[in-house]
Amino acid sequence: MVDNFFNPRQVFTTKDETPPRVLNAPQKYIQGAGVLNHVGHYIDSLMQVERAAIFATRRGLATQGAQIAQSLRAQSTDVVSAQFNGECSQAEIAAHFGALADKQLDCLIAVGGGKLVDAGKCIAHRLNVPVIVVPTLASTDAPTSALSVVYKPEGTAESVEFFPQNPTMVIVDTDVIVSAPERYFVAGMGDAMATWYEAKVCLNNPAARNSMGALPTLASCAVGEMCAQTLFEFGETAAASVLVNQNNAAVDKVVEANTLLSGIGFESGGLALAHAIALAYPEIDIIHDRYLHGEMVAMGTLAQLAMEDSVDAERVTRFFARVGLPVHFGQISLEADKGNVMNTLIEATLARPIAHNMPMSVTGSSLREALFKAHKLGLEVAVDEGDKAYARLHT
Repeated sequence: MVDNFFNPRQVFTTKDETPPRVLNAPQKYIQGAGVLNHVGHYIDSLMQVERAAIFATRRGLATQGAQIAQSLRAQSTDVVSAQFNGECSQAEIAAHFGALADKQLDCLIAVGGGKLVDAGKCIAHRLNVPVIVVPTLASTDAPTSALSVVYKPEGTAESVEFFPQNPTMVIVDTDVIVSAPERYFVAGMGDAMATWYEAKVCLNNPAARNSMGALPTLASCAVGEMCAQTLFEFGETAAASVLVNQNNAAVDKVVEANTLLSGIGFESGGLALAHAIALAYPEIDIIHDRYLHGEMVAMGTLAQLAMEDSVDAERVTRFFARVGLPVHFGQISLEADKGNVMNTLIEATLARPIAHNMPMSVTGSSLREALFKAHKLGLEVAVDEGDKAYARLHT
């Protein structure tokens, strides 16, 4: 096991000096229709791998995992399989490390959704082998980053682990993405839309830091802005296409926005109030297992924009309503007049350091005001736009 976990702040943060600007990114990002058939070729051409572990769910091992295994064996690469059991917890990570430690692996290929990918990165780090990420959903920006969120067995976040390197490769087959339920794809847009608005406030706040304890780069903020522009331009068309499992140019662009642009943007640009709120929402029991990360980030983004009095608040709210993301408390099973629930949310948000990357002071009263201001706008927009898109994804 790993005795000393990597901490990027020990590398880039100094006591008396301003930290440098740092950008993280995967070594290779490969995206396209049908690329899963060529994973073995990519690995054989770019790495020296004699034995690889495929880490996936039971269903994933029988579907995409089998496809990847065939591609690897065509290049004379030995394959070992490892089955993910559903939670990125210390117990799950330790069990797989113990099972794979003597297999003489040259890499680990994590095939699946966000928690599986996070677990795969942790396992590969403990094994001291490169990790190749093959996301089967475009629901989060986790695939490209050099960090993982580790959860308690009951599913609430416990800690964040950082790694010295980002994934060696991220391989995204858009044919696989469009075959997944639309709700995951739309949730990815909620996660990705926050990227620009959080990176912008971090760039404009000299005290803000990105996930590495460093200053954000202009490049990561430009990537974040392109991410938002891509979603505004192609998001509605892409969501409609995924609904009918149709792969096209709009889907291709939004998959890249949800995965690569958002991944680089959040990690190197920095997180702020939107994600602080999103990470606090699961502390509320009724929300914990019912809503996706990107849906909670969408609600957090609207509250951040409300706190900033942003001119984009209505535009973003309308976009979320049109693609089916939640825009008011009722759509995430909350009653606005339940003071104890709001107190839990506010306390959990303020406890997260990223909440204080905002350029203004974030207090309990200012956060409460922003949450209810966003809720009010969301109710108005929901009446105007209707809730057909949201209802379709939640029935």
